[in-house]
Amino acid sequence: MNMNANGTGNQDNGTPGQIAMDIRHLSETQLAQLGMTQIAYVRPVMVDGEAGFAIHAADGTPMAVAGDHDVAIAAILEHNMVPVTVH
Repeated sequence: MNMNANGTGNQDNGTPGQIAMDIRHLSETQLAQLGMTQIAYVRPVMVDGEAGFAIHAADGTPMAVAGDHDVAIAAILEHNMVPVTVH
């Protein structure tokens, strides 16, 4: 963890466009946004009496429904996100 002299954690970590941050000091809003563009969740659902797989953003916002688990995973990967299965 990169920490500057005043302990705020806002020091450049050497990766262009990214700032190191101490996650212990995230606000509720920042915590809710964590992973929003990187992680998508897949969970089994019933839609009109048929089994499907819902795809949700990291904050739980529904994004899509696929008829097959592999299709849901492929859709997430196609959008350069990391799929996570929820039971």
